[in-house]
Amino acid sequence: MDEENINSILLHYNINLVDIKKQSDKGKKAVWWIKTTSGDKILKKHSCSSKTLEFILSAVEHLRNGKVNLPKVIKTKDNTNYVRGVKACYVLSEAIIGNNPNEDKPQELKMIVEQLAAFHYASKNFVPPDDCKERVHLGLQKEEFESQMLKLKSFYDIEISKPKHSEFGQIILTAFPYFYKRMQLAIAENEKSGYAKWALEAKGSNCLCHQDFTASNLILTNSKEIFVLDIDSIAIDLPTRDIRKFLNKIMKKKGQWDLKLTSQILQWYNAVNPLEHWKWQTLKSTLIFPHLFVGIMSKYYEQRETNWPEARYIERLKGMIKTEKSIELILQNFERIIPS
Repeated sequence: MDEENINSILLHYNINLVDIKKQSDKGKKAVWWIKTTSGDKILKKHSCSSKTLEFILSAVEHLRNGKVNLPKVIKTKDNTNYVRGVKACYVLSEAIIGNNPNEDKPQELKMIVEQLAAFHYASKNFVPPDDCKERVHLGLQKEEFESQMLKLKSFYDIEISKPKHSEFGQIILTAFPYFYKRMQLAIAENEKSGYAKWALEAKGSNCLCHQDFTASNLILTNSKEIFVLDIDSIAIDLPTRDIRKFLNKIMKKKGQWDLKLTSQILQWYNAVNPLEHWKWQTLKSTLIFPHLFVGIMSKYYEQRETNWPEARYIERLKGMIKTEKSIELILQNFERIIPS
């Protein structure tokens, strides 16, 4: 969308425009930095349906009411939260000035974990609008695991049937049986854990998951407050989805799982959003499931990164296998490290 179209979108707001600067454009999603006489704003293009956007924006309002630091959404002249374009919707919000927190600094990592816990704590009892399109993953963990397992097994079977194998394929032939057992174990663990009980209980309280709670989606301001950005993927689910994704990203960056750091992160989290001991047990099944291995294997066989050379895929695959196998120490000591 060109600048003239953006100007027409901005006409829906009571602002005095000074300058427009495109920050990013991925086609379906785009971000512009809007300079006005009353301060900087951010304009975001959303490709989701207006009904899904209403779900997202109602979640933002609920979280802000719960004292979570999220950019304030600016109302249009018609008192709506967004503008409908031809093929997308646009949301204008206050710009947050600061830098991404540094996960390698213990104090900033602690602040991130505490903000994640505060995010989940504030999300309880969220009631979405009646006519919105909700995004719900609650209670679907077993089905997700089974679907991923069957998909990867089909890729493995195709690889076995090939007369010749690439280096990536040869590694898969060696590594897959171990991870297939891990997937089966995760499904069995899901069955006997308290996951189904917690999911049923949570239906009445609607906990929200960010789904990408990482430093790149957070801003640390000069006043040492962390603001949460980019909640386009927000969904109703148990907090363990976010906790698992967060742990995976931290440990993937380190190259292997760290028992002491894992325990510390769980303790920091529990101090802000205390979970009953049996609820922490449900985290184990989603840690057993090899999400990182599943991600790189799926990416390769579905050819999602067409510009990646084979060497990059091989490097990533080896890294993911190393990180995934290092979780064994965490699983063996799980009872000892989860908050009591």
